Amino acid sequence: MPAKERIDDFADFAHDLADMAQTITLRSFRTVLSIENKEDSSPVTEADKAVENLLRQAINDSFPSHGIIGEEYGAENEKADFIWVIDPIDGTASFINGVPLFTTLIGLLKEGEPFLGLIDQPVLKDRWVGGVGYNTRYNGKIARTRKCDQLSKAYLYITAPDIFSADESIRIEKLEKEVKLRRYGGTDCYHYGMLASGWTDMVCERLHVYEFSAMIPIIEGAGGIITDWRGMSLEGFDEQGVIALGDPRLHEDVLYYLS
Repeated sequence: MPAKERIDDFADFAHDLADMAQTITLRSFRTVLSIENKEDSSPVTEADKAVENLLRQAINDSFPSHGIIGEEYGAENEKADFIWVIDPIDGTASFINGVPLFTTLIGLLKEGEPFLGLIDQPVLKDRWVGGVGYNTRYNGKIARTRKCDQLSKAYLYITAPDIFSADESIRIEKLEKEVKLRRYGGTDCYHYGMLASGWTDMVCERLHVYEFSAMIPIIEGAGGIITDWRGMSLEGFDEQGVIALGDPRLHEDVLYYLS
């Protein structure tokens, strides 16, 4: 099967997975939830677990040779050529607090490299999907980042200031002084969809593999760039600093403050 047809098939399947996730998240949103704290003190609800279990079962049924990495239940068959990467509810705190900006993230790695990504916000009916050789689409229409070649014109989004170490915060503060507007807000990975659609220019955060695996194909497929704070490709499983830009011409300037 040609690669283009293959990624189309995988994109269709990713849409199916997102639709499945919605059956749980929409039913559970703004209801009384059972909430636990994980080892890192971050919250997890029964909806997070239920979504991931549902998607894992669907992947295993449709692609039994594929691997899976999920936020709640870890990795299985991680040496497979294709690995699905799932964050069932990115922004669990937003979900718990009734904020309609949480997302379900679905990524697909091919031989260890990001191949396909999907961001779904079910309440607002917002969905982005992009991949290698597959232009990013927002609700079915081509999405493109916007042009912004000067930091002084750029809008920067960050989820929260307390996600950074003391040293990282110093570097972030230097960058914040150079941009037109900096916004903090609990929008989690919804930021990256905003960037892919050209609604903002820059996102600076710390992400895990189950988050950035979906972000990379979407941002790059819309014309942007996403790297770590040294300008290197995002890889591995550990949480790391991430910078995403709609206009790659800003990349060198931003790294001057972050690296």
